Amino acid sequence: MREVTETELRACFVNATPRELEQLPIPGLHETIWEEREYLGWRDPQSSRLGYVVLWQGDRLVGLVVRSAPGGLRPGIAAMCALCHSTQPATQVRMFSARLAGPGGDTGSSIGTYICEDLACSHIIRTGPPHLLNRDRIASRADGLLGRVTGFAARVERALRDARDG
Repeated sequence: MREVTETELRACFVNATPRELEQLPIPGLHETIWEEREYLGWRDPQSSRLGYVVLWQGDRLVGLVVRSAPGGLRPGIAAMCALCHSTQPATQVRMFSARLAGPGGDTGSSIGTYICEDLACSHIIRTGPPHLLNRDRIASRADGLLGRVTGFAARVERALRDARDG
């Protein structure tokens, strides 16, 4: 992922309300290792259900406000993140939905998927047993993650356009 600034972050969200943008918590951008990110994801420290996903689509930065579903999956089972395809304890994967609203209001609809609870898929694909962490495997997992997060963002943007135009 290419580096982003706070100004770029505040301007890139496609489904945020003005209030959400005003209260947007900015992650530690100067601490981010950009070359080890396919997207920037973080949770809101003030609101346990809110999270943010930001990625480059070509030369355009796209941000999504996502909300975790209340509750979670049943403990004691495994679950797979739809973005990084990592299997984890179910308590570490959540349903997140992107509300189909823009500055003009809420349509009442959303698009959701299961994502790592901490939104740190870029880190997850780079951790594991040493025999599984060769350069080619990480590159393959990174490409897959980028494709899936890009697809999720594209589905949200397409639905926003349809809701706005329909």
